[in-house]
Amino acid sequence: MNWAVNRRYVSGGGEFGGNSAESEHDLATMVKDFCEIGSTGADSWYSSDSDSSFSDLAFLSDNISLYNTLDQYESDLILVVNSLILSLSKSSQIRKSDTCNASCIRYSLVQLLQSSGYDAAICATKWHGFGKILGGEHEFIDVITHQNSGSSERYIIDIDFRSHFQIARAIKSYNVLLNSLPPIYVGSTTKLKQFLQVMVEAARYSLEQNSMPLPPWRSLAYLEAKWESPCERIINLLDGSNINITHEHCFDNREEEAAASVGEIMEEEENARAIG
Repeated sequence: MNWAVNRRYVSGGGEFGGNSAESEHDLATMVKDFCEIGSTGADSWYSSDSDSSFSDLAFLSDNISLYNTLDQYESDLILVVNSLILSLSKSSQIRKSDTCNASCIRYSLVQLLQSSGYDAAICATKWHGFGKILGGEHEFIDVITHQNSGSSERYIIDIDFRSHFQIARAIKSYNVLLNSLPPIYVGSTTKLKQFLQVMVEAARYSLEQNSMPLPPWRSLAYLEAKWESPCERIINLLDGSNINITHEHCFDNREEEAAASVGEIMEEEENARAIG
């Protein structure tokens, strides 16, 4: 694809690896404490990883869900994003070849969001290694809202969210926790940081059960660098003729995930109206 780049650089703010503001709801602390308490018992899901462990894991998953409460704008944006992904899967010119790591979906999604009136862009981050932190690069979408007061809010969209937390030889309970995450992340940077903290702590413990260290590409600092490094916002298309061309393999399970997400949000809204 041929793209004109509107060069706007956004700083993530803060040093990589630092803890977020001392929130009374710190997910990383919750997981760490839960690990320490669980590891003291022979029947702990951490030590046995038996079927009985899933009730304890459900506790953690439920707590993650509590931190995934949505404001109205966020809920509307999630519905729009997933609906647009569904429309792409049905209307795009699907190619069976080529590999682009789902960039085709991201770029098409940005154009559709822009057409719907959103200040959306592709964000390309790239950072140099320092200390024990590896260098790398990442691509995602952001949407910036502009308030009448002059303030703005930034929302992150990552269409392959769970892949950032996949680890080798994960214990069953870790996979349950992983699957409690949204497959397509749409939300604030603050909420994103909470998810990163809890998943890094859980990954560390899962790996320890197999006497394996946490790899540098799964460290909190490395994960934060993906979304918090200064980014180049790619806004304008130079040639829109190929915007509807996507690759079959890039959709994978995204169509099903998008449909499920739309269904869940509509069900929640219907229940809220019934209660109200």
